[in-house]
Amino acid sequence: MDVNGKVVVVTGAASGIGLALATRFVREGATVIASDLNAEAGAARAGEIGARFVPANVRREADIQGLIDDVLAREGRIDLFCSNAGIGVGAGPETPDEVWAKINDVNVMSHVWAARHALPHMLARGEGYLLNTASAAGLLTELHSAPYAVTKHAAVAFAEWLAVTYGDRGIRVSCLCPEGVWTPMIEHTPILQATAITTDQLVETVLAALREERFLITTHETTLASFRAKANDYDTWISKLRHLRKKAMALLGGGHA
Repeated sequence: MDVNGKVVVVTGAASGIGLALATRFVREGATVIASDLNAEAGAARAGEIGARFVPANVRREADIQGLIDDVLAREGRIDLFCSNAGIGVGAGPETPDEVWAKINDVNVMSHVWAARHALPHMLARGEGYLLNTASAAGLLTELHSAPYAVTKHAAVAFAEWLAVTYGDRGIRVSCLCPEGVWTPMIEHTPILQATAITTDQLVETVLAALREERFLITTHETTLASFRAKANDYDTWISKLRHLRKKAMALLGGGHA
């Protein structure tokens, strides 16, 4: 897909990856509808880049439905829906249920609700594109937060299912699985900062993948190499990750917990 002339929706667009995507899509000639939970910051950023802003809390299906209905009423169609909003919270199994529920709503169910309400329109047109932001953690794992690792695995699985199920009906699906990117999300994750890329670098990768209509979008060569190593020898991979986790926790001052 070439986004020039397309109607594009981006959630989580007030900062980070979402803002970078929305900014570049506008520059590429797309009509961009930016959305975020933070209405004040989101509206300000959208105004600066030339996008239209619609507030939405992706933890609520009604908000996502309202966002999609608003765009269909105003712009008449959605060519590309970027379900990008995500959070990183929690630690291990001791993480309270309400935190598990929150991160599952944002990192998994927001993709489900977006597909639920965008697909009927796209299928009726016989075309449409869903770009779901997951994480390299969805292919590998996350060393600090079990809820993040689990929900990002689920996000990848759902994107896969969409691609398999609707690919022959004109629906294209891409799953964005970045490693470290310089956004607020990695401010307290030193082990990711060492190899982090800029959001501008990420956007270039995304645009290239969209043009190719490629399913899996990664940002670091190490991601697929690690994914292959994981599949080839799971036990050795887990052993290596144990050592890496000790290093990551030490950088945080948490010892070997």
